[in-house]
Amino acid sequence: MIKVIVNGCNGKMGNILVKSVNNDEEVIVVAGIDRNINKQNHPFPVYSHPSKCLEKGDVLIDFSHHSLISDVLNYCVHTKTPLVLATSGIASDQKEQLLTASHAIPILQSPNMSLGVNVIIDLVKKATETLGHSFDIEIVEKYHNKKVDSPSGTTLMLANGIKDTFKEQTHFIFGRHGNNDDRKDTDIGIHSVRGGTFMGEHTILFAGADEVVEITHKALSKDIFALGAIKAAKFLVDKKNGFYTMNDLLK
Repeated sequence: MIKVIVNGCNGKMGNILVKSVNNDEEVIVVAGIDRNINKQNHPFPVYSHPSKCLEKGDVLIDFSHHSLISDVLNYCVHTKTPLVLATSGIASDQKEQLLTASHAIPILQSPNMSLGVNVIIDLVKKATETLGHSFDIEIVEKYHNKKVDSPSGTTLMLANGIKDTFKEQTHFIFGRHGNNDDRKDTDIGIHSVRGGTFMGEHTILFAGADEVVEITHKALSKDIFALGAIKAAKFLVDKKNGFYTMNDLLK
């Protein structure tokens, strides 16, 4: 049985992850980490900081906040614990920290643990290869009104997948308020909607002359992110040191 440590265990996603682990006979939560240690009544010990965790896990799943990455990396490198990092909003210097730490431990990082989202990334790349030079590309994301980062890490992952497919230099256009320039063929429009209880919806529009192709993914519950993280943990536990993504899991 795979022993899991959950960072952010008392948050919304942390609680969903714990419930999903409890329904899986191959994994068990042995410890949790959360700044609000008394918020929930868990059957496992909860610590306020990674450095205080006494239990040894086979993998740590992090659904907390990107501001805590340094502390999590220090703990995982020190204890040689593989890391599944499911936080979004990671800055470029933090990405460098992840790459450096991946020389010492296996790390799988994705801003979206949904298997479906990671499948459509490949679909979008294939569509871009075929349509990208004759179709305009726009991305529309929809999230609940509590979502703080904009655009989301998932949208940036999709946009970068499109950008990497183009041979020409592309430009991200974040909304168009006050933009009076003509649309260029290499523009990738990115638009964010925040409202209600959207779990996460992403539509990639390929708009051509007299026809439109849409690729859409809709998250109907947060359970899909927890289930994806568990699959990632099972994938990562016996891997060599290195940096992995959900694309490696899907191969």
